[in-house]
Amino acid sequence: MEKKIRIGVIFGGRSGEHEVSLVSASSIIHALDKDKYEVIPIGIAPDGRWLSSANTMSLLKTKSQLADEPERIIGPEPHRRELVSVEHNAPPEEIDVVFPIVHGTYGEDGTLQGLLELADIPYVGAGVLGSALGMDKVLQKKVFKQEGLPIVKYVWVLSSEVGGQPKKIIGLCEKSLRYPMFVKPANTGSSVGITKAHNRKELLNGLTLAATFDRKVIVEEGVKGVREIECSVLGNDSPIASIPGEIIPGNEFYDYDAKYVNGNSTSVIPADLPKKAVKEIQRLAVGAFRSLDCWGMARVDFFVTSRGKIYLNEINTIPGFTSISIYPKLWEASGLAYPDLLDKLITLAFEMHASKSTRATSYSPSSAWYNV
Repeated sequence: MEKKIRIGVIFGGRSGEHEVSLVSASSIIHALDKDKYEVIPIGIAPDGRWLSSANTMSLLKTKSQLADEPERIIGPEPHRRELVSVEHNAPPEEIDVVFPIVHGTYGEDGTLQGLLELADIPYVGAGVLGSALGMDKVLQKKVFKQEGLPIVKYVWVLSSEVGGQPKKIIGLCEKSLRYPMFVKPANTGSSVGITKAHNRKELLNGLTLAATFDRKVIVEEGVKGVREIECSVLGNDSPIASIPGEIIPGNEFYDYDAKYVNGNSTSVIPADLPKKAVKEIQRLAVGAFRSLDCWGMARVDFFVTSRGKIYLNEINTIPGFTSISIYPKLWEASGLAYPDLLDKLITLAFEMHASKSTRATSYSPSSAWYNV
């Protein structure tokens, strides 16, 4: 009998998207082929403790008895590829590959990917650079603009400036942009901390709220009458794009409640778009993916105006994997079922790790100058 692949699914985390991560991970664990994979659940509590047992998921969801759970971590030492106990003498568990499904801060921003790189463990999704750029809405827009990708007008400020010079910041926004404006923390996902400002008072409130979540705030000019279109990208060096889908927000815009709480948003798959627009969105999605040096997976979000103008909104390197998440739904509509998508992502993780393993990591100088 062929040995099962031991896959560590990491979920939870220290971010405002903790709960979303739990739901995504539950869906992934349920869909993984148990004849092929041995799943090792690894939960990160809101306080940052790493836990791993058969009860971890349920305890994180109920937020109960977490203090009694044994703490187990992945260390930064390469080639061991193990989950080790911190407080107990339990034997280490080998891990062949990791599926990080920690949305937001300390999971999607390159920090967790950095640990996995140090540990030399194959993992699903973008690397350190792609994850960091994909998380930072300011820096990704700078790259998109440099690459000639179409984006909406925006300004960004430091959160300290919001508190110290609010009138100056409002003046900057009003000079550069027109209402309505979308005010966002630079480094959150799932629409956490995002508001839509129709006037100066709402702009100040939005800036103040966004500043509580991150050290940078981005303000974007709203484009009236747009449709929200999303496209999934899959691959390493030769990424491909799914058919696009459309999100019909249940609220004024696609905020956290509209995404997860109310359940009143709907998706239309495939999106009702001309063939020319579909091809252009797919081209731009792959272009955005490549521009940030992503690999594995990403969801790319767009705005499309009534006149057919396409704007690239943002990229998400660890998209939602809940039962209603559009990333897997778009691939399913493109002919790749959820379990097969997971298989493909895990294969891509092994392929990328194998590719990186062939790179030279040392250099022998002609003389031992460093011993002088």
